[in-house]
Amino acid sequence: MARFFKYHAVADLEAENARLGIDLRFSDDLSPLNRPLVVGTRTIGNRWCVHPMEGCDGELDGRPGELTFRRFRRFGDGGAKLIWGEACAVTEESRATPRQIWLNDATRPDFARMVEECRAAHRAANGDDADLLIGLQLTHSGRYSRRPIVATRDPLLAGRNEFADEAPLISDDELQRLIACYVKGASLAVAAGFDFVDIKQCHRYLLNELLGARNRPGRYGGSFENRTRLPREIIQAVRAALPSRTLIGVRLNAFDGVPFDAAGNPVSNRTAANGWGISIDNPLEFDLSEPLAWIDEMRKLGVQLLNVSLGNPYAQPHIGRPFETPPPDGYESPEHPLLGVHRHFLLTELIQRSQPDLAVVGTGYSYLQEFLPQAAAANVRDNRVSVVGVGRAALAQPDWVRQLREHGTLDRKRVCRTFSYCTALMRSKNHPMGQYPAGCPPFDKEAYGDIWKELQDLRKK
Repeated sequence: MARFFKYHAVADLEAENARLGIDLRFSDDLSPLNRPLVVGTRTIGNRWCVHPMEGCDGELDGRPGELTFRRFRRFGDGGAKLIWGEACAVTEESRATPRQIWLNDATRPDFARMVEECRAAHRAANGDDADLLIGLQLTHSGRYSRRPIVATRDPLLAGRNEFADEAPLISDDELQRLIACYVKGASLAVAAGFDFVDIKQCHRYLLNELLGARNRPGRYGGSFENRTRLPREIIQAVRAALPSRTLIGVRLNAFDGVPFDAAGNPVSNRTAANGWGISIDNPLEFDLSEPLAWIDEMRKLGVQLLNVSLGNPYAQPHIGRPFETPPPDGYESPEHPLLGVHRHFLLTELIQRSQPDLAVVGTGYSYLQEFLPQAAAANVRDNRVSVVGVGRAALAQPDWVRQLREHGTLDRKRVCRTFSYCTALMRSKNHPMGQYPAGCPPFDKEAYGDIWKELQDLRKK
């Protein structure tokens, strides 16, 4: 039974909103979501974005697997005009799992096929694809790489991964050499047909960890100037290498927070040696002074798309993904999930209002379930966000935009209930290829029903 989500109408959510003292807004007029948005020389045909939903289903050599192709076709078919492609490693050693996709000279034709199949599916279901933008998220997994590559020591994360605790810090020279890897990945992405690349800076992967690396020595740690140095150098190099028509995006943590323990308690509420977007005096609270300064600088460097995220899925998943049911190895939510949704909306609004002309993509909508569209419409109407990103709910119902266009409501039988099946699959490693593919077993049984059953049978042994 639902612990929190017992709402049958928008009025129920509005009453809960008042009780909690937060600022969630809803509108039955969904027309703001159909307005196009001009970004640079490109046009996004509506205000919907598919978030970078990694499927952990690539081949061992980095090629997209059949489930990867299927996911991109389903996203193309679905009707969203901004498809923010999933995490793609910039080097083999920076892959988070053995099945994370990796774009290189050998795999580029497969990525080009993936883009074309996505576009073909979009044209078949939605007509013109001239206003469809497809991107690719370039990532280095850092401390969460298969063999951890650590940018700084973090006492609050110590003990969670003995391999990361024991790994030597990546050197300044090694970090500088990564710039060429990002440029190579971005250039190959353009050759494969992607419209934009994302220089990923979230979820405590390498570039995000550097942003908060106050205790790192050398030219890439300590001061704000040093902590932003590597992403700055990467963005400059990528911008110089790409055609002017190709957009640069960034998925950025606005707030890292602190880890939570197995009981759902923060490991510290006083000080933190590292962290981005946190209050130094109370790391449970956000402080956007550095993120806002960095966003302003990135705009001057040529970044035109910003996707706002929060937290660390390995250390405090409720911050980034407010949930009804925790994953099998997780904790119960220590706060009402609507407080988490409100945090996402508030921080995104503060960023959007500081940069009213920047295309800002918001996060945190899936928990609202069938009332997601009404919240999305109100936030776009009130200029709290430019584009609404949908993550877990896109796995459950990838055609949600067409559903709204054709029926005015979501298909209630396929609405994501945030039961964390997708997360449970992503965290399961006892697969012959080293990683189970991640998807939505309840509402995509065709692809993931047998996979989920196999995993459950293994757990019973």
